[in-house]
Amino acid sequence: MAGWRRITALSCVLQVGLLLLLFSARGGGRPLEKCAGDKSCASRRPPVVLIPGDLGNQLEAKLDKPSVVHYICSKKTDSFFTLWLNLELLVPVAIDCWIDNIRLIYNSTTHTTSSPPGVDIRIPGFGKTYSLEYLDPSKRSVGMYFFTIVQSLVDRGYIRDDDVRGAPYDWRKAPNENKEYFLELQQMIEEMAEKAGEPVVLIAHSMGNMYTLYFLNQQPQAWKDKYIKAFICIGPPWAGVAKTLRVIISGDNNRIPVISPLKIRSQQRTAVSTSWLLPYAHTWPKDEVLVQTPTTNYTVQDYQRLYMDTGFKDGWLMRQDTEPLVADLTPPGVAVHCLYGSGISTSEAFQYSDKFPDVEPTVVYGDGDGTVNLRSALQCKQWVGKQKQPVMLKELPGNEHVNMLLNATTVAYIKNVLFSP
Repeated sequence: MAGWRRITALSCVLQVGLLLLLFSARGGGRPLEKCAGDKSCASRRPPVVLIPGDLGNQLEAKLDKPSVVHYICSKKTDSFFTLWLNLELLVPVAIDCWIDNIRLIYNSTTHTTSSPPGVDIRIPGFGKTYSLEYLDPSKRSVGMYFFTIVQSLVDRGYIRDDDVRGAPYDWRKAPNENKEYFLELQQMIEEMAEKAGEPVVLIAHSMGNMYTLYFLNQQPQAWKDKYIKAFICIGPPWAGVAKTLRVIISGDNNRIPVISPLKIRSQQRTAVSTSWLLPYAHTWPKDEVLVQTPTTNYTVQDYQRLYMDTGFKDGWLMRQDTEPLVADLTPPGVAVHCLYGSGISTSEAFQYSDKFPDVEPTVVYGDGDGTVNLRSALQCKQWVGKQKQPVMLKELPGNEHVNMLLNATTVAYIKNVLFSP
């Protein structure tokens, strides 16, 4: 979700003629402050690990394909190239090549996914920050993501790729298919904590919060007590989001006229993480209509029928594979700081005509951050009193889902957590 909104980072670019924003990321950090006795204050600065959301880090691909969907598409490349975010690929015709390369193929027997034949996908920059500071490697687009937060920490003495590091992953998949990632994350946290002599602060955005919760739920409490100081949750979709219903039903082009919602739907459906993020019954009332057609109403109890009625039967298997992963919202067992946006119209339900599902819906809006419904983000509250560690909530009125990463209030809150005793 670069956060989460599918290709949202591109809407401004395409609608204003690819006007670019130029930002220059400054590397390195300032010298460490000195404490009494000329000792380093490093122990007062806990290391930081950043966990991005859906669409929240770069992906790279290398091709050696048996066939292509269009003659302009590359069949073979000598090296890896940026697949996400690559603006040159997200234009008419070229987008067909992009969809064919980034899509996943679901195996209903093994309940696992794989890339198409001849497509090798890798996640660049694990342990570094560049692949999630800017989604576009050129750093010249509206693909800026974690840059503001990272730079604010660098300005206070942190050092990129040393005591502030990123943990990018394959956001097309759910945690059940990213086991190696969690082993690498655990090892990185341990190494950073031991080097600093301080436990780590985890900062996650959007779907990255669910990934982080899953990870923490797998760790013994003794490990968390030793290695984790706090978990800062920004824009967390604990109960899923209603917007994903539109994505799997009719596709979501985020109002970019040159991209067909039905075309992008074919790719969006293959991402298992999409089905993982449908609204959950522990938060949405069982009788609340989320999708309405002239003949049928669908609630959280009707997902199987919805998948079948939209011709996406593998989606129901994906949902069954992933729904139990964090559905019980087991407390993470660490100090939690939950920051959430409110006051922005957020998709809550969808009304379709008789051309369902191959038509744009009428959208019913509710409260939230423009992507995550308020009721979903507020599920942090249920951990209060259920774990010995504190759980604190911070509302960010008027803050949009991705823009809250740029917000001064967000940055100030993070600094307070990091630099408080």
